[in-house]
Amino acid sequence: MSRLEAKKPSLCKSEPLTSERVRATLLVLKGIVASCYGPSGRLKQLHNGLGGSVCTTSQSSALLANLSVTHPILKILTTSVQNHVSCFSDCGLFTAILCCNLIENVQRLDLTPTTLIKLNKHLLNLCTSYLQSEVCGCRIPVDFSSTQILLCLVRSVLTSKPACMLTRKEVDHISTLILRAFLLTIPENAGDHISLGSSIIVPLKGQRVVDSTVLPGILIELSEIRLMKILPVKKSDSLKVALFRVSLSGDLSDTGEGSVVVSYGVSLENAVLDQLLNLGRQLVSDHVDLVLCQKVIHPSLKQFLGVHRVLAIDRVGAALMEPLSKVTGTQPIGSLGSISPSSYGSVKDLCTAKFGFKWFLHLIPNEATVCSLLLCNRNGTAWDELKLTCQTALHVLQLTIKEPCVLLGGGCTETHLAAYIRHKTFSDPESILKGSGCTSTELQLITEAFCTALESLTGSLEHDGGEILTDMKYGHFWSVQADSPSDVNWPDLLTRCGCGLHNSREELSWSFLRTARHPFAPRPCLPHEAVGSANNLTLDCFTAKLSGLQVAVETANLILDLSYVIEDKN
Repeated sequence: MSRLEAKKPSLCKSEPLTSERVRATLLVLKGIVASCYGPSGRLKQLHNGLGGSVCTTSQSSALLANLSVTHPILKILTTSVQNHVSCFSDCGLFTAILCCNLIENVQRLDLTPTTLIKLNKHLLNLCTSYLQSEVCGCRIPVDFSSTQILLCLVRSVLTSKPACMLTRKEVDHISTLILRAFLLTIPENAGDHISLGSSIIVPLKGQRVVDSTVLPGILIELSEIRLMKILPVKKSDSLKVALFRVSLSGDLSDTGEGSVVVSYGVSLENAVLDQLLNLGRQLVSDHVDLVLCQKVIHPSLKQFLGVHRVLAIDRVGAALMEPLSKVTGTQPIGSLGSISPSSYGSVKDLCTAKFGFKWFLHLIPNEATVCSLLLCNRNGTAWDELKLTCQTALHVLQLTIKEPCVLLGGGCTETHLAAYIRHKTFSDPESILKGSGCTSTELQLITEAFCTALESLTGSLEHDGGEILTDMKYGHFWSVQADSPSDVNWPDLLTRCGCGLHNSREELSWSFLRTARHPFAPRPCLPHEAVGSANNLTLDCFTAKLSGLQVAVETANLILDLSYVIEDKN
């Protein structure tokens, strides 16, 4: 009998944020995520020292999924960000950087955690109320009769991911395709409640990005070109389809648990094959034109169906089952018994198509909200990043339908919001302090820490040593190149603000972002008509950024409230 080891006592650490090791670790995490932020963010390469795949990315979803985190406080932070990204797809880096900034800034204040958390919540409510109000100066309503704002939103998502390695022409091409794919998922006869379809991303690596395209329906990759020769003869306006989720290979792997009783002298293989052929006869007698199977079809059954001009496609995979069911209107068949006529569906037509070096079977739907985005890129690494980015852009468009507005991007929402909070707490502190039990001095200290956290976040957009400014009229973000002469007028150095809405030739005055300045009320942006006609705006998803703001503050409050960390070492 092996010797039993004595159980080790749990390790208890009080006031974890006072530990220099914890602070240094948080600073390292902040440095990693902040250096990835924005269109000029630096890429990160993640790999295991023992081998395996290598991930090159600047996206929070891929970065945090491949980042090994051990300290409990970091786990809280990264898990919160990952949960946010799993729900909204976008603004993960924004959330992580803001959370780190808040923790770092308020730690310098000689205030109790209770006071910090209470006032952080008040300032968060002030932010969310303003962003959701009609007078918000950094929110733009979306007019769905025009695609201009939606294209700018998609383009902003693409340009913020440098690992996609896209040129300006390629960004415009992919942006148009993503918007077209999204529009194809919207039903033509939409009522009060819209049920969106889906866009399937089909990989085609090693091809030019501009060869990417969008097709209504579904593309199924063909492993054998000979299938081109046995396309069914179209007998009517549509083709009848049967969709199987059960294996048609003849093995017994799908029979479930239990025992199989076989009579003496009976060949199990022949009995199963007879059952498959009987199934094939029913499909032929029911005038089925196309058989699709999630798993494998027995060669004999495939040959039998081919003789009767029925096209059989197997190994379509679990991922395509739901889209195939939507496109064809079929109910996936899960047994080898008699098939109900209601299980069958149909497609308008099908054909084969060649893209690059691959052949595909194209199922053209009657009326369906499913489309295929054939996505190309030069290599596998860039394609993986582009796929993630396209999925994010499609999700962002879906969120915009639910909440039809966007926020100004490029750092302008953060600097505008910081200016608004400073002005509000300076001009009307009583409305915020009412019932809080805090003093105005404490409010001003927390406000400065909160606003500095927002402004430091925008500073993460500059990775080349440039200076960050804000204008004293709209509170927008401006950047100037490093080593610029100090005796030149700002309008001669600046071009447009971060979101692209304002230019330097307007009557503006500027101030360095990290210098003290008197609080001012930022003015709203241009009228909606002028905004709608503006080209090349940088925009952010309203729902994703609002959620990211809430998650960042709430996670920071949770971490600030920790008084003990107890670790079980057994």
